[in-house]
Amino acid sequence: MTPWEPPLRDTLFVLNDLLDLAGNEQLPQLAALDRDMIEAIVTEAGRFCADVVAPLNPVADREGCTRHDDGTVTTPSGFRAAYEQLVTAGWVTLAQPEEYGGQGMPHALLAVLEEYLNSACAGFMMYPGILPGAVSTVQATGTDHLKDAYLPKMVSGEWLATMALTEAHAGTDLGLMRTKAVPRGNGTYALSGQKIFISGGEHDLTDNIIHLVLARVPDAPAGSRGISLFLVPKILPDGERNTLSCGAIEHKMGLSGSATCVMDFDEATGWLLGEENLGLAGMFIMMNAARLGVGIQGLAHAENAYQKAAAYALDRRQGRAAGERTDPDAAADPLIVHPDVRRMLMDARAFTEGFRALAAFTALQIDLSHGLEDKAARKAADAFASFLTPVIKAFGSDRGFETAVTMQQVFGGHGYVKEWGMEQIVRDARICSIYEGANGVQALDLVGRKLARDGGQVCESFLALVEGACEDADEELRWISGPLREGVHEARDVAHFLLHEAQSDPDALGAGSYPFLQIIGIVAIGWMWLRMAAIAADRSDDPFMAAKLATARHYAGSALPQCGALRRKVEAGAEVLMALTPEQFLRS
Repeated sequence: MTPWEPPLRDTLFVLNDLLDLAGNEQLPQLAALDRDMIEAIVTEAGRFCADVVAPLNPVADREGCTRHDDGTVTTPSGFRAAYEQLVTAGWVTLAQPEEYGGQGMPHALLAVLEEYLNSACAGFMMYPGILPGAVSTVQATGTDHLKDAYLPKMVSGEWLATMALTEAHAGTDLGLMRTKAVPRGNGTYALSGQKIFISGGEHDLTDNIIHLVLARVPDAPAGSRGISLFLVPKILPDGERNTLSCGAIEHKMGLSGSATCVMDFDEATGWLLGEENLGLAGMFIMMNAARLGVGIQGLAHAENAYQKAAAYALDRRQGRAAGERTDPDAAADPLIVHPDVRRMLMDARAFTEGFRALAAFTALQIDLSHGLEDKAARKAADAFASFLTPVIKAFGSDRGFETAVTMQQVFGGHGYVKEWGMEQIVRDARICSIYEGANGVQALDLVGRKLARDGGQVCESFLALVEGACEDADEELRWISGPLREGVHEARDVAHFLLHEAQSDPDALGAGSYPFLQIIGIVAIGWMWLRMAAIAADRSDDPFMAAKLATARHYAGSALPQCGALRRKVEAGAEVLMALTPEQFLRS
């Protein structure tokens, strides 16, 4: 099995050459960085993940987690020691707020760490991965007392956290949830109910786990308007165990190293975060952070799969080259000589490198939205980050899974057996399209909220930015700026269709939402490739840059033309989709 290696050069190309992160005077945390510091952080993160975390991946899949009769959960061998090293080395605090003990580094560097940890062992990353969003939620909604009591130990990683939303009868539709929170009259609430699919709901990595739980107070309005958010610790401030427990661990398709728990709350003590009946606003702080993380998780699976498939294609001999033989004396040529194998590898490379750039760009917008002095500039950065969040989550996770499956195909039959590690990547990657809001829901969010909310202004600002980059591109880059400009035109036409013609038919809006999200994803990554190609064109004598140009050309010729077909899917409307009666879907 080919071990995963951190893509250091490509990461540094994105951070330094594309984003020019070091010394950026717009934000203090950026101005304090130089290229040597960025390289040191990225290199050491890669070393830690490769040496300490990556060896856990097959162990996690083989052993899984164990729930004991008393409700406690044991993680796979090596997880506790690796987590202690993660905390001791300070990786948990990387982009956390300085006022509570964090390092205050930019989110663009956090995106790198998240990718590396997920590529190394996604099951392990499920435990600390939720912490940044949980910290942001408590920081934004908690009282000073709660923040002082919980944030320092959450920021340090001494305590981990969960996001407890889903119930057996209420997944995406949180308005159906039934968990109750009854005020006790002393500032606390008694929470009762059952939550499912709670990642890291119980484990042996930390002594305390801070659950952020959605529940209803008495006489709350029906639906999502009656949901409140609570902080419910496993261990109470007086050291007593709270009345909550892990009732079971879900038996999952993948991510076996992650303890996905059924959590029972039996009048457990909790504290209100924010105001009663306004809990979704606080929870969405955490959910949006998680959605960006899931998109990066898709990238991580794709990168790991690509590395293994590329190494296999260079080593495995099957068939003969159509043209000149690489080794006339050999019985067969390496797989890499076959154009269709190269097609699969180039598709994977174009996605991983382009999406890595887009994820880092979006993470930088989050930093800018919090730290810029100019209010209008902060608002614009926040709008871009908000607009791209469902795209990052859905496009990244879907293409990440598709890439993993395609890279499994490179292995042929060997990709289907465990010893090569490919089938684990496929199983682990599958959940990314489902959790934190299934990708159809992300598409509806993009169209129903992000596009329609302001009449398409943010979408048009984004498309105008990409179109401007096409117009400003050198003549020698017309091979990508031309197809990208066409993609922008397709996206603009579709946005106009969804905003105007489809508004009279809600079903058409829903039917067109997912292909619209795909168009935006393709165009956004195309924009990254245009910018990277412009950099690489000036240094094409460097093999790394020459490979960048070749990959950009592949994306221009293979991915960008898909926008036209996707536009036609949107404009097809919903008539055919809605033609059958519900009963006809049963074929009876």
